[in-house]
Amino acid sequence: QVHLVESGGGLVQPGASLRLSCTAAGDIFSQYDMAWFRQAPGKEPEFVAAISSGAGRIEYDNSAKGRFTVSRDDARNMAWLLMNSLDPQDTAVYYCAARVMILGSLMQPQSYPAWGQGTQVTVSS
Repeated sequence: QVHLVESGGGLVQPGASLRLSCTAAGDIFSQYDMAWFRQAPGKEPEFVAAISSGAGRIEYDNSAKGRFTVSRDDARNMAWLLMNSLDPQDTAVYYCAARVMILGSLMQPQSYPAWGQGTQVTVSS
């Protein structure tokens, strides 16, 4: 099973940008669908964005559309989440997750068996 490590979180002001990185190891990265979820204190994990194996499908939560961009580079075993126009409501721990490619929704956290340790994103003035 693939092992995931996130990086790139931090404290930023509203309106700023951050790029989160997810580095994978231990398996053939190209065969995995990759997703980003976030969890705020006291809340359930929520879907943010996902990119399928082969990048044929990309999905975003409505809150991320137009502001966030998900991407991947299979040669580098990496995925990214570029976040623009950050808002305090984006404050959360962000996780990347992976599953061997399957058909069906990319948005269900239960379908992803591999998760990173998370990276904190705090948006505050």
